[in-house]
Amino acid sequence: MTTDLLSSHRERLDGALKAIRERGYHSAFPESPSPRVYGETAAADGKSAFEAHLGTTYALDIPGARGTVVSEQSPYGIELDVAYPRVVEDGLDELLAAAQHGLVDWRRAGIDGRTGVVLEILDRLHKRVFELANAVQHTSGQAFVMAFQAGGAHALDRALEAVAYAYEEMHRYPATAAWEKPAKNDPIRMEKTFTVAGRGVALVIGCNTFPTWNSWPGLFASLVTGNAVVVKPHPLAVLPLAITVDVCREVLAEAGLDPNLVTLATERAGDGLAKPLATRPEVKLIDFTGGSEFGEWLEQNATQATVFTEKAGVNAVILDSTDSFKALCGNLAFTLSLYSGQMCTTTQNLFVPAGGIETDEGHKSFEEVGAGLAAAIGRLLGDDARAVEILGGIVNQAVISRLELAPEYGDVVLESRAIQHPSYPEALVRTPLLVALDADDASVYGRECFGPVSFLVRTADTAQSIDLFRKTVTEDGAMTAGIYSTDEKVLEQTREAALDAGVALSENLTGQVFVNQSAAFSDFHGTGANPAANATYTDGAYVASRFRVLQSRRHVA
Repeated sequence: MTTDLLSSHRERLDGALKAIRERGYHSAFPESPSPRVYGETAAADGKSAFEAHLGTTYALDIPGARGTVVSEQSPYGIELDVAYPRVVEDGLDELLAAAQHGLVDWRRAGIDGRTGVVLEILDRLHKRVFELANAVQHTSGQAFVMAFQAGGAHALDRALEAVAYAYEEMHRYPATAAWEKPAKNDPIRMEKTFTVAGRGVALVIGCNTFPTWNSWPGLFASLVTGNAVVVKPHPLAVLPLAITVDVCREVLAEAGLDPNLVTLATERAGDGLAKPLATRPEVKLIDFTGGSEFGEWLEQNATQATVFTEKAGVNAVILDSTDSFKALCGNLAFTLSLYSGQMCTTTQNLFVPAGGIETDEGHKSFEEVGAGLAAAIGRLLGDDARAVEILGGIVNQAVISRLELAPEYGDVVLESRAIQHPSYPEALVRTPLLVALDADDASVYGRECFGPVSFLVRTADTAQSIDLFRKTVTEDGAMTAGIYSTDEKVLEQTREAALDAGVALSENLTGQVFVNQSAAFSDFHGTGANPAANATYTDGAYVASRFRVLQSRRHVA
């Protein structure tokens, strides 16, 4: 059956394999939630499926679970009240033993068999994309369209991309080889067999803001390479990953495999399950997205495992000059506003010379640059009904606390304002805050201030802007960087600084592409070359260490 599954999804896999080699535009899952694409009833059916979860116990038979836990709170204020099996530390022996039970059969399924199963899982998740989008929206605070795209279609693309890289890496080696060494008389002949084997148990530690987009690449890269996967969701964003685990277990069981190859480890906030789970000897792979402190703890303490982390950084854009000041301001306004800046890729630091910049509208002083950005944000978010579909909701109180403290750091260029959500009156919605700082305020802009807060950093000149960009990214990390300049020499200097610091660079974005967005199959998300992340979504290195090639050999006549 598993081979048949690969045959039925072969076209999708081949398209992904072609895309990762060519790096052009490719999307396997339509990103528009339009009825013309998904059917007239798809949106309503998905919302109904989501609502059917509310106030219920999610029926997952998880080994080692002890009772249930309700931990989620919708940023939009609706009652979720979904109970999940609760895993505590004294249940880990049972959980991990169950996870390992099916590993032999999973290895025997082979590369093509495992790939077929995983592709079938992705296909079924796609069939539930509207249900997933609602679940992502009401656990992360993303607006619905963003939740559909980032939490559904784009997350599926990133998962498929990881599977394609893993498939290609696993097929790098032949299954068998005839080995013949010339000798004095008859040659020495051996037959050798090479088997791809998983490492054991993989752990995926989910995040609150992007529960599927950040979890699925690691989950499916580990699964397809022959590992069992324990998914530990963030306590505030369980439902999207509970649905994911449910689908995984369903497909595995139908394929005659052990459904406990994928399990859900849900905890109560404050249980601290991640640390004892991550340091168990059975856990050989860990994928983590979240704050730097815990990411670094994992890297230093989970020494029995290969750890993939996406942590925090101080993303920066350098403003030197532009041939379209209006488009520059419009592009950055959207960048700073999208999902209220609650993205690991959102620009935090805008380095601007104290003497201002040259533009197509004439010279703009530092203050005029700030005013232009503030005006563009005001235009973008002037209509509250439109604004909430860009901003979404604030994911948790910690973001509000940072936002309220930030005006004390410098001179406020643009105040943040509260917006009343027309459909969810209890939602916390805030517009971006812009604060002007001096170059010597590195103690402020040199650390992440996650949320709708950005700093306009006054530098001596563009040369200092580039130096500060290189320094902050090298020391504190960044997921994204940008430069606006009409001077080829400045562009080249910034490219070199970005290469030195190990960060991806976007140049002169004035259209409908934004520095905080990345395209699966073409853009690498993160680099693994600066402190913000030790891996990238996705390349060969992201998947290759998730399996080993084991050989057997024998003499043949």
